[in-house]
Amino acid sequence: MRTTAPRRRARRTLAGAGTAVVLLAGAVTGCSSGGSGDRGERGAQAAPRWNTAPASIAAVGDSITRGFDACSVLADCPEASWATGNDPAVRSLATRLLGDAEAPARSWNYAVTGSRMADLPGQLASAAAHKPDLVTVMVGSNDACRPTASSMTPVADFRTGFEKALADLRAASPGSQVYVSSVPDLQRLWEQGKDLPMVRQIWKLGICQSMLADPLSAATGATARREQVRARVVEYNEVLREVCGKDALCRYDGGAVFQYPFAAEQLSHWDWFHPGKDGQARLAELAHRQVTAAEPLR
Repeated sequence: MRTTAPRRRARRTLAGAGTAVVLLAGAVTGCSSGGSGDRGERGAQAAPRWNTAPASIAAVGDSITRGFDACSVLADCPEASWATGNDPAVRSLATRLLGDAEAPARSWNYAVTGSRMADLPGQLASAAAHKPDLVTVMVGSNDACRPTASSMTPVADFRTGFEKALADLRAASPGSQVYVSSVPDLQRLWEQGKDLPMVRQIWKLGICQSMLADPLSAATGATARREQVRARVVEYNEVLREVCGKDALCRYDGGAVFQYPFAAEQLSHWDWFHPGKDGQARLAELAHRQVTAAEPLR
């Protein structure tokens, strides 16, 4: 039997309406039964969000975070630490975030002068015991500052150490945020002090010989050695960026410390290599800007 045009149009209309009903029913069913779209939306809502006002801080790392040579020659000065110190000339990150009254009771400094990446897991274990809202990490300078360039920490070991340290912290204190500072540009620091006779004598005491040995030498070997050390620091910073980037509660500083143009007024006038109080204040300022930003700064 032939179907008339009006009937064919009516059937197509009913078929289209039926398809729409089926699709709508499927969409409703998917929402009510926890379909993949719903899981994705809930997962996005459940993702941890960065807290720009942490209420407690633990610091780990090396001599820079201990304020080495910031107050007196060849000695730690934790009160001048960029992370947790109480020196008003520095205005540490803890002071800026917590205030002068609260910072002493709610901040802890577990950094140790001379530490390398291999020491980070132990320091973070101590920090995790406090379940701090924020942990600051500044490490890597001593992995590059070795007696010789050939004895610098291999990049693969540096990566393994940082991955383990961060994983251990996450297991012990899942909610702690982590601010990771880049390793400073050691070659820039060499440039600031190399022309001062007194500084060269101090550097002979053993400070960062992979970079600072024979500071005035322009020989091919000395130049290549300094460039090798700088290249290793760049590689370390790339590791810090990559590993931190895999953790939703970790922020790398985007190379801010590495790129900072440290000048004479920011360096210790005892060794012209570690930050003095002015340099510590600049580090605190950089960190505060990163920690209090709604989104990571680039």
